[in-house]
Amino acid sequence: MKDRRIVITGMGALSPLGNTVEATWEGMKNGRSGIRRIESIDTEGLAVHIGGEVRDFDPAPFFKADPKTARRCDRFEQLAMAAAVMAVEDAGLDKAEVDKTRVGVMIGSGIGGLDIHGVNVATLIKNGPRRVSPFCIPFMITNMASGLVSMEYGFGGPNMSISTACATANHCIGEAWRIMKFGDADVMICGGAEAAIQPIGITGFANMKALSTRNDDPATASRPYDTERDGFVMGEGAGVIVLETLEHAQARGAKILCELVGYGLSADAYHLTSPDPEGRGASRCMQMALDHAGLKPEDVDYINTHGTSTHMGDICETKAIKATFGDYATNGLVVSSTKSMTGHLLGAAGGIELLACIKAIQDNFVPPTINVFNQDPECDLDVCPNTGRSMKVDVALSNSFGFGGHNSSLIVKRFVA
Repeated sequence: MKDRRIVITGMGALSPLGNTVEATWEGMKNGRSGIRRIESIDTEGLAVHIGGEVRDFDPAPFFKADPKTARRCDRFEQLAMAAAVMAVEDAGLDKAEVDKTRVGVMIGSGIGGLDIHGVNVATLIKNGPRRVSPFCIPFMITNMASGLVSMEYGFGGPNMSISTACATANHCIGEAWRIMKFGDADVMICGGAEAAIQPIGITGFANMKALSTRNDDPATASRPYDTERDGFVMGEGAGVIVLETLEHAQARGAKILCELVGYGLSADAYHLTSPDPEGRGASRCMQMALDHAGLKPEDVDYINTHGTSTHMGDICETKAIKATFGDYATNGLVVSSTKSMTGHLLGAAGGIELLACIKAIQDNFVPPTINVFNQDPECDLDVCPNTGRSMKVDVALSNSFGFGGHNSSLIVKRFVA
């Protein structure tokens, strides 16, 4: 079963940089920030007024099976559906020509339906229990994104949702990969979606002192590895991929974007929100992914880091990379944090960032870490500062680490038949 090869045949994305994979990638390549003053909610009285919003998004065209659902469901589900439809179309997957019982869905969210929850709590307090929507619970729960996508297409294969904070999308993709390795599905649509730019979401993170308060300069607020970083910038969006067994993809003549070859996961077992100071859990996670892939550290050309722009997070990930990659970490390995441009998409981050890894392989180009004005000497890696770089990329690794000490790493590789 371990020899069963799993490839990626489709991608879909909505991000603060654009509402397609292509727009998102072009923004990353050009080092463009998607962070602006928040427009979707009233931020008066909040400590933070900036974020990475998905703009000019109409969910209606993506809900063909039941158009009414597009109006009723939460924004995170709208984003998930849109990214999933894009990924399915990109893969050229025809639901009439596949065994739908062998096609599964695993799209997660770190927080879920925060908007619909907040609206209905306010309704309960103001107007009483009879006015709470009967759709509140179904569209609040995080697993409903996977459920809605399965209903849209009639896909009856393995279907679930993992919620591990900011590691969510990577865990969903990795566990989908594992399901396929065991032979329980031929195709999995997987990734993450998040829409937590809500007053309670902003306030909750701000009161933890986790968010940047650089309200007067949104474009430079997310500063991974910079000495003046003061927290992450909240973003929203969705990143979804289509995984297929190589046999299934070749049988239908699908285009193969790359191969998913490694997956690692671990726990810090240390603290609610702070990473292990030495990065030991993150290092074990990356090493597991390398072991599954059968690769040596020097085989990895590029790492899309978790790189949130928090003081301890960036330092601890640097330590983890050094522990895993040895001398190569500072002598040949290139890393970058695309969160410097998108902000932190929480449960969707891993989906968007794996797409960046896939595109890096396709284009032989590493996106930059922007806003590195004075690099922190404790983050002494080649972080591809400020300007993207043309270079050969055959293997890329993507890290996502979440509150609770949840660590996840994925490795993609240029496909060779």
